[in-house]
Amino acid sequence: MRRLLYLTMAVVLASGCGLTSGSPMVDDVRPGSIGQGEPLKGADLTVTSKEFTEQLILGAIMGIAFEAAGAEVLDRTGIQGSVGSREAVKSGEADAVFEYTGTAWITYMGNSKPIADPRQQWKAVRDADRENGLTWLEPSTLNNTYALAMNQANAKKYGTKTLSDVAALSKSDPAAVTLCVEGEFANRADGLPGMQKAYGMNIPPSRVTQMDTGIIYTQTAKGGCTYGEVFTTDGRIKSMNLVVMEDDKKFFPNYNAAPVINTNTLEEWPAIADILDPITKKLNNSVAQSLNAKVDVDGEDPHQVALDWLVQEGFVKEG
Repeated sequence: MRRLLYLTMAVVLASGCGLTSGSPMVDDVRPGSIGQGEPLKGADLTVTSKEFTEQLILGAIMGIAFEAAGAEVLDRTGIQGSVGSREAVKSGEADAVFEYTGTAWITYMGNSKPIADPRQQWKAVRDADRENGLTWLEPSTLNNTYALAMNQANAKKYGTKTLSDVAALSKSDPAAVTLCVEGEFANRADGLPGMQKAYGMNIPPSRVTQMDTGIIYTQTAKGGCTYGEVFTTDGRIKSMNLVVMEDDKKFFPNYNAAPVINTNTLEEWPAIADILDPITKKLNNSVAQSLNAKVDVDGEDPHQVALDWLVQEGFVKEG
């Protein structure tokens, strides 16, 4: 996922930030509610993203919006890991990316403690990244962070709604609480160890099973574990009808998605902000779950999902 540094900086630099190829976007789109007057006509813009589903969709949304506003767009989405896409925009090899506030604050900027208030977290990364030649535009309420979830049957059986409820259950009925988690989450300070400390949980290792992400969702849905580690915008939450526990102590970092633009590019094409702001305001967890499910559950193409959503919302028109 986005929070893991799959590539060291040396590898990123050696691979040219991973931007070894790209293809022009050729969508037949024109302005809808955004891009009126084609203020980006004459611009050659490169959009990038990380490699997982949500990022592919967000990268396509950004690129199609630029196309509708008159730009020629090069698609270099789908870079492995977190560092590559960021370094591309930072260096000017790409112009824009949707990034997550928590990733920037903790992974890129090296802070150990997240800022609880989402707006203040965004302001902190916005201010810190100015010196890196990066401009953060307004954030969305889309918050792709960690959570615990359970199936409907267990939700009715145990009645937990918050992580504090889970902590209470782990004390009153220890046998009831089993966890399915990723190996990384099981060992990260902002994962299971930190969560247990923050909520006063004491779940023994024998009741914690580590497995791949996809298996966690299916095991949680089947009741193979009472609670599974999930990402809050994952489409499988909705498709499998899982119940997400509220992080009532605000332990997990905020990972709000926001456009990050190379500052030189934005100075040359300031209309980028006006084009992206209305789109970003529409992005929330429900929208993200729905769009992600179209890819991960229904098997649709991320670019087509992005285009269909932009047309449905009236942001762009086809033809």
